[in-house]
Amino acid sequence: MSIEVKIPAVGESISSGVVSVWHKKSGEFVNAGEALFTLDTDKVSTEITAEKSGVLDALVPAGQEVKIGEVVATIDDSKSAPAKSEPAEKKPAPEKTETKAVPLAEERSTTTLSPAVRRIVEEEHLEPGKISGTGMDGRLTKGDALAAAQNRGASEDKVDSQQDRQSADGRFTRKRMSPLRRKIAAQLVMAQQTAAILTTFNECDMSAVQNLRAKSQDAFTKKNGVKLGFMSFFVKACVEALKAVPVVNGRIEDDDFIQNNFYDIGVAVGTERGLVVPIVRDADRKGFADLERDIADYATKAREGKLKIEDLTGGTFTISNGGVYGSLLSTPILNPPQTGILGMHKIMPRPVAIDGKVEVRPMMYLALSYDHRAVDGKEAVTFLIKVKECIEDPKKLALDF
Repeated sequence: MSIEVKIPAVGESISSGVVSVWHKKSGEFVNAGEALFTLDTDKVSTEITAEKSGVLDALVPAGQEVKIGEVVATIDDSKSAPAKSEPAEKKPAPEKTETKAVPLAEERSTTTLSPAVRRIVEEEHLEPGKISGTGMDGRLTKGDALAAAQNRGASEDKVDSQQDRQSADGRFTRKRMSPLRRKIAAQLVMAQQTAAILTTFNECDMSAVQNLRAKSQDAFTKKNGVKLGFMSFFVKACVEALKAVPVVNGRIEDDDFIQNNFYDIGVAVGTERGLVVPIVRDADRKGFADLERDIADYATKAREGKLKIEDLTGGTFTISNGGVYGSLLSTPILNPPQTGILGMHKIMPRPVAIDGKVEVRPMMYLALSYDHRAVDGKEAVTFLIKVKECIEDPKKLALDF
């Protein structure tokens, strides 16, 4: 019996992905729980495993975009694991293999191909004599023919991309965007086109938070096994601001506005693949140590490529810290379907007026991008001022250390 391998639902806003690489080849026996292929979405890569053991028949090539629910392979669970993997090791009798190689190649080009294999060979214009067979006595299987077609296509793509890469005069390099990068680009454009994005700015004095961290760092680290960073302060401040201005903690769905009464805060993390946004669940119920621990764990998982789709879905508000890269000011793009995102930036010593006197203080620009369809300017400014007040007076954050 053939079991269909379908693309699973991997997130509420994800409708498709890219089969980036097959870990098993067509015609190969797979065990239940083994990774079949890696699915790339615009947020994360995830390995799709076999639900049952059997012989795999891949239906789509690596690099192809697929929709959620699409059948990409079948597994024939009526077949058991081949016992001929041992003969393959026992085969050190080169004479048998070599003597069969030439006549077998000749036979393949004529009459020994099965109808399914012959159809693939004819449609793909393959040379059967140049394909290694994994069937009985070295015969070609459907999986061998499909794998040969896929490998040839991949090599042709590489050749084409190499040829197109360099301009004749060497003044520019042309690269084809990966399917994953094209999807990220489309997602960003979609966010710009479907929401009325506006950004409002403010600045905050980081003196109080810096002094508090300096005084508490050693004791905090010793007690909790994790360092006290800036992000936990901003997560706490955003929770207080969301409570004060609930509309920022919602989303538009068709003609309705959905008001979220929980606080799952997304924290943007940069990786080699791009920016990902893992979600700190129920941030309003967690102390500083728990927040720092969650953020540190997510950062490690993101850089090691171990984030799961569940880690990235369902957030109600996002915080992005461009300051770690040196950004002084930016206008962050919304993370749909959320209505707000806070941009943190680099802490810079700047002269500011304090009680009529000019003092140099560690200042940070804050940017709130919001969906003007749901959030009015007054509400956005009120939200940002609340964040500023909580950072400049951390006692308002119910410190637990």
